[in-house]
Amino acid sequence: MTSRGPLTLAALASAAVPGLDPDSVEGVVTPAVSPFDVAFVQDHEHRRWVVRSPRTPAASAQLEQSAALLALLARRLTMPVPAVRGWAALPEGGRACVTSYLTGRLVDLESIAPGSRLAAGLGRALAQLHNLDTRVYEEAGVPVYDAASYRTRRLAELDRAAATGRVPTGLLGRWEGILDDESLWGFAATPTHGAIGPGTVLATPDDGEEPDVKGLLGWESAQVADPADDLAPLVGGLHPEALDTVLEAYAHARVERPDQHLQRRARLVHEMQLVRSMMVAVAAGDDTGAEQRAAELRRLDEQLAAEEAAEQSRLPEPKGEDPAADEAPDETSDDAPDAKAGTTTTQPVATAAAAQAAEPDEDQAVEVEPTGPAQPVAVEASDAVDEAPDIGEAPEAADDEAATDAEADAEAEAEADGATDIAEGDATEANLDTEAATDATADADAPTEAPAQARAPEQVPVAVPRQGNDHETAEIVSINDEDDGDDIIPVLPRR
Repeated sequence: MTSRGPLTLAALASAAVPGLDPDSVEGVVTPAVSPFDVAFVQDHEHRRWVVRSPRTPAASAQLEQSAALLALLARRLTMPVPAVRGWAALPEGGRACVTSYLTGRLVDLESIAPGSRLAAGLGRALAQLHNLDTRVYEEAGVPVYDAASYRTRRLAELDRAAATGRVPTGLLGRWEGILDDESLWGFAATPTHGAIGPGTVLATPDDGEEPDVKGLLGWESAQVADPADDLAPLVGGLHPEALDTVLEAYAHARVERPDQHLQRRARLVHEMQLVRSMMVAVAAGDDTGAEQRAAELRRLDEQLAAEEAAEQSRLPEPKGEDPAADEAPDETSDDAPDAKAGTTTTQPVATAAAAQAAEPDEDQAVEVEPTGPAQPVAVEASDAVDEAPDIGEAPEAADDEAATDAEADAEAEAEADGATDIAEGDATEANLDTEAATDATADADAPTEAPAQARAPEQVPVAVPRQGNDHETAEIVSINDEDDGDDIIPVLPRR
């Protein structure tokens, strides 16, 4: 593996592009296992360039293929792609590539807000890419896989990882079960980007308007494969509601309807990304890095096991297995109404919370501030948690205010019926009971009880690119010796 510093990369850029006279260079800090050395070069005309030098022969082949693909994509995509401007031969073989610098801001996936223009734009951009004819990728010479060969490669990757002894058995069983289920793998292979992430999604500059997706960077991993590969980072990095926005825009923009198992496969690819990272570290002889990934895999195993156990605990018990439950409808004694009222005391809180949690989705749609991407979007937390205690307060208020046996019986019966109606979704009875509970509570606790609307909303960061540099960069190096004040690149984000 051959690595080069920023000054060497600047010299390669000068040799690759006629007339490029480097004025300063900004080296990009990349991991030790990264296949490329990268730097930003600025010339005397204040133009910026990106130079990539492969560290291995495999990376050199990737760079050649991606350059051929970019030339074809530039004529077929509405979003801009990096344009190759020149090549410089390397002593050990292969070539360094110089491309134009695309202005804009890199997007942090976690900052994409639900319902935002950026989320919808990302869905449309991926759909446009996946709609391309696969023959475009074939012409560029990038890898092409159908569903069967792709699944076979995934199984082979898992077998190699299992041989290291670092993958928990729980994860192996989970992943093998999904890969063995052939019904999940009947997808139509599409052109993919292959490396969607925080360093490859470029948004429009921050010019006072809500940002949109401008383009995609880092095409070296492009191939014809499972479209779930490009959605996997979004499944793991986006807020669930923002993911829904992306998937909705994606489905509307696709020429063919996405298959029903797309999201499940995307989650599998996201989980298995740790395995790929671990195997890269193993291949590079980085035992420390491999063990760190193995520790993350163990934590993932524990997390998924806990989620599965919690899901199982929420499943309802099968009907007909409890003899007492089967006989309950046949009860005709006078105690039957009391039994019905007693059962509602354990059910209405959960069922009302579930009903209320579904309602705010329509009334509390997220609105993106039009004044710019730096403004946070306030998303109110679900009322299910806030209002659930109010349902439980009504019986207590009724007990306090019961003056006679007749009134106590009437109120108890009203409360029981109200709770049952809430569970069944009867809006009229639910509103009456809620008003009664609210009045009773206001009389007793008026000084201390705050309105539900006054609760502080949850703050969700707005959809946009992080501030500051878009890459972790080394110190900017001046190349000329004249102190004219123009030879240093300001440390600013892409614009």
